[in-house]
Amino acid sequence: MQVITLRGPDQIRPFLEDIARLRIAVFREWPYLYDGTMEEEEKYLGHFASSPHAVIGIARENDEIVGATTAEPFSSAHGDFRAPFEAADMKTEKIFYFGESILLPEYRGLGVGHAFFDLREAAARDWGADMTAFCAVQRPASHPAKPADYRPLDAFWQGRGYEKRDDLVCSFSWKDVGAATESRKPMTFWVRAL
Repeated sequence: MQVITLRGPDQIRPFLEDIARLRIAVFREWPYLYDGTMEEEEKYLGHFASSPHAVIGIARENDEIVGATTAEPFSSAHGDFRAPFEAADMKTEKIFYFGESILLPEYRGLGVGHAFFDLREAAARDWGADMTAFCAVQRPASHPAKPADYRPLDAFWQGRGYEKRDDLVCSFSWKDVGAATESRKPMTFWVRAL
């Protein structure tokens, strides 16, 4: 297993299609239930190839990409992510935003998640960030699609030094698996001072 850091269009673009397929597969699972398309993914991921300070990490076994993670300065991220921070009068100029960390189920619990956080936190420090932030979707505990054995990642994130901020919530729309149309979902932020 290798975890590799990619920066800039020349390094990032060759992997976008594989990362897009991985995102579609992993985010179909609870709690995201995302019914994504390659077209949506190429647009979303293409942003990281053109963002000057973005970083993507990939986990690769042999030639297969089994995991990926993204990060960039908050100023480059979608404005909806920054909105709750700006509404709370928090300065975002020194915050590094962590996008997703995705990993195929059979590779979980092997330390890749920690490697992804290490990679993104190092990129944030190199850039000069004094805080990192990411958000996670919030689904009702009674949601019918919630697996009985689901274990949230809260303890893992707390172990990495992140604090859940129920006062910092944004929302995004996507189409759930089995749904006819998109719907908005609340996403709560977790933050850590560097």
